[in-house]
Amino acid sequence: MNLFSLIKGKSQEISPWPHILEFSKMKIQSVKADSFLMEENQGIRFVFVIDGKYYWTIENQTFTVFPNDLVVVFPGQTFGSLSGSFEVGTFVSLSLGVGFQDNSELRLGDWSSISDSEQRLISQILSQKDQSIIPSFKLCGELLQKIEHEMFANEIAYKSKVNNLLDEIWIWLARQMSKNENQGRIFPQTFHRLDQMLRENLSHPWTVEEMAAIMGLGTTTFTEKVKAFSGFPPLNYLINLRISEAIRLLKNSNKSLTDIALDTGFYSSQHFSTTFKKLTGYTPGHFRKNK
Repeated sequence: MNLFSLIKGKSQEISPWPHILEFSKMKIQSVKADSFLMEENQGIRFVFVIDGKYYWTIENQTFTVFPNDLVVVFPGQTFGSLSGSFEVGTFVSLSLGVGFQDNSELRLGDWSSISDSEQRLISQILSQKDQSIIPSFKLCGELLQKIEHEMFANEIAYKSKVNNLLDEIWIWLARQMSKNENQGRIFPQTFHRLDQMLRENLSHPWTVEEMAAIMGLGTTTFTEKVKAFSGFPPLNYLINLRISEAIRLLKNSNKSLTDIALDTGFYSSQHFSTTFKKLTGYTPGHFRKNK
């Protein structure tokens, strides 16, 4: 097993990827005092356990971490061991310097091929931040191993390949977190979480695929469950939410009809007006005058 520790600004091997802050594979053979003190995390850190059993603390919550588990630590969270030391074992650690717009929306940077809309979706899933441990996530370990190979083999297009593999980690992480979040929950509870997310982001151009991904379901199953539970297909349910918020704004604000249309997710004032009249019997302007 090849062990390594690559640090941005110190290790030439990772210089082609300025977004990588640290990449290392460590094998702890004996406990050493003050080797893993509690510190505030920089960037997003992924730690994949190869072997051993660890007791690690994130934001004052201690977790037991087993082989094939992935630890996810967000920027600003405290991370370390209450004992101040690593337990015996082997793990891979990867830290990425990524940005968050308004402290919530992921910004990977120009190196990533993940579209802005897909990054927003991943942000929605990551924003829950209640899954610090992704259990039995062997796929992530395989992706990290591929990144290690590309970095040291320096084969054709290895720089692009590493970035592609980093994208894969984000994608599979979001998928796995979505599945874990909803595993064992009954549908009304998970749908309530989605409902809150929709209400807080009505201006976002939601698709059925995005909503289903957040619920950890396929689009067909998701559509069937939403219709059975609410009486409406997903997009119709979303339109009802948008019209409800538009009614509130028409009654309680002086915003223009165009601003209200855009704030509630309609792509134009005409689209807003047509939909509003179809569902309420009034145009937005007439409704406001007679509120």
